[in-house]
Amino acid sequence: MKVTVIGAGAVGATCADNIARKELCNELILLDIKEGVAEGKSIDMMQTAALLGFDTKIKGVTNDYAATANSDVVVITSGLPRKPGMTREELIGVNAGIVKSVTENILKYSPNTIIIVVSNPMDTMNYLTYKTSGLAKNKVLGMGGALDSARFRYYLSQALQCSPADLNAVVIGGHGDTTMIPLIKHATWNSTPVTHFLTEEQQAKIVADTMVGGATLTKLIGTSAWYAPGAGVASMVESILRDEKKLISSGVYLEGEYGQQDISLVVPVVLGKNGWEKIVDFKLSATEQAAFNKSADAVRNMNDVLKTL
Repeated sequence: MKVTVIGAGAVGATCADNIARKELCNELILLDIKEGVAEGKSIDMMQTAALLGFDTKIKGVTNDYAATANSDVVVITSGLPRKPGMTREELIGVNAGIVKSVTENILKYSPNTIIIVVSNPMDTMNYLTYKTSGLAKNKVLGMGGALDSARFRYYLSQALQCSPADLNAVVIGGHGDTTMIPLIKHATWNSTPVTHFLTEEQQAKIVADTMVGGATLTKLIGTSAWYAPGAGVASMVESILRDEKKLISSGVYLEGEYGQQDISLVVPVVLGKNGWEKIVDFKLSATEQAAFNKSADAVRNMNDVLKTL
């Protein structure tokens, strides 16, 4: 098995580190546009192999897409974070060009790969990747749902004073502070609804904290998070390459599911060797469906910016 991670920044490098430690593939390529960065980080990670006991071969390259040939999975983390004073349209314009170019270069050497998109704004970049790649829709996924659901489980575990591993909780909708929808009425603690243990006020706070989870970390550390996003990607790669059939919220292209057409949004999906293999219908309440529709409208407005590029 072979995995390529495009972008050797904090998220990309952490993602690569998680994949290597879990030995999810035999060969891992880390590619970046900045000379020496991917090479240096790859050597640093390889020097942990003797200490951690993994055998994954990691190679860093500078813009050498030939090295990525025959990748089973490609993770795209490339792109700029939004800077002070930068409009949403400007961010989409810059990152759309980067993601489109990366996708084209990847497919020259790995035409049948599965792509996981991390670049922001994720929903729009995932939509762009699907529309321009020519890949089957099940081979293009956005990472945000795995991350947002992990944050949801963290806040639930803090309130319940329990292990996050004992919780099942998913987030759907757009990957953004105002567009994500933590499905607290569907969340369970070892099969028992968490609503049995939490007041309405506690539930509301958990939902609110989850929605601003990314912004909270940016405020605290001055930049976007990387540990949980990197682990989120690795969990998706693991379910795909090991054909685990895990249910992981992921950004996927919808054609009528959850009442939406021609859009990429986060919904619960089963991940296996073919990419996303099934969309799971959670039978939303009228209130939840209305929130999902509102989220779709906001994401569709962002997607409209692509038409101006």
